[in-house]
Amino acid sequence: MNDIAIDLGTSSVQVYVKGKGVIAEEPSVVAVDKTSGKVLKVGREAELMLGRTPGNILAVRPLVGGVISDYDATLVLLKSLIKRASNQSFFKPNVIICVPSSITEVEERAICDAAICAGAKKTYLIEAPVASAIGAGVDISKPVGNLVVDIGGGTTDVAVISMHNVVTCESIKIAGDTINEAIIKYIRRKYNMLIGERTAEEVKIHIGCAWPAEKPSSMEVKGRCLIEGLPKMINVSSQELLEAIEEPVTAIVNAICAVIERTPPELVGDIAAAGIVMTGGTSRLFGLDKLVEHITGIRAFIAENPDKCGAIGAGRSLDNLSSKTPGTINLARQKQERL
Repeated sequence: MNDIAIDLGTSSVQVYVKGKGVIAEEPSVVAVDKTSGKVLKVGREAELMLGRTPGNILAVRPLVGGVISDYDATLVLLKSLIKRASNQSFFKPNVIICVPSSITEVEERAICDAAICAGAKKTYLIEAPVASAIGAGVDISKPVGNLVVDIGGGTTDVAVISMHNVVTCESIKIAGDTINEAIIKYIRRKYNMLIGERTAEEVKIHIGCAWPAEKPSSMEVKGRCLIEGLPKMINVSSQELLEAIEEPVTAIVNAICAVIERTPPELVGDIAAAGIVMTGGTSRLFGLDKLVEHITGIRAFIAENPDKCGAIGAGRSLDNLSSKTPGTINLARQKQERL
């Protein structure tokens, strides 16, 4: 039986099977019948139901900020993914899971328990920025400082890594979902129009920007007029988006600056020479790398396949499971000791 790596993200879950690579990528959504408690759909099929279900069906995101908010729904999601990855094998696989740096011991235990109940033989945890660094092709085995910024759906993890370990890190619950919320609030405030999460996501992908574009673009956005209660269509420009998402983008850049300030000077010299590695789906936001470079004065570049770096890195760590301890790794205590 091949061992499995899972990047358990707020917006999507990716599964890496040893020897096969990333075999599944599903939205972190589960559709449940509130009356019977029965799970109806998982993943992509459930995502299509978001904001479109009748009263008795609830489409939920069981993970918030990279940690479990709905244990039962997470268990169903993990069962579905492990079953698909194990291909009906009789033997239970070892599973390694990416977790954010800000996770508590209680949250770690919940993830480990859910994975064991879902069909894992043993569960191992790996910090998201460490997995992302490995997945981006960074050599973290040497005594050299590497700054990795992992911007996902629910959390942004910023860490300086040297010799396989995190030297200093910062994890904030501001990322892709927060940017979507900022877009919804902006359109509501300026145009008196309400749009849903999926529409906000589409706007962010098509015209969202953290740095002024050379050729401003625009797109038509549909929603509900809050005054008349009727359908409404407006035209939104990339320049407006720059203003709309300024607050969450600034918070992400501030977190990067805070980590650099706490980094030993020798490692800062290494980072200045090597640059800042950006991973995670939200790192694709237009101009975000330029903004980070402008504020920090350090070259920033987006890794290849940024949204898959966590799963690939965790997958490559499967080769070293013998040197890891299964169960919780108590990141909260490790972080306290680093301060």
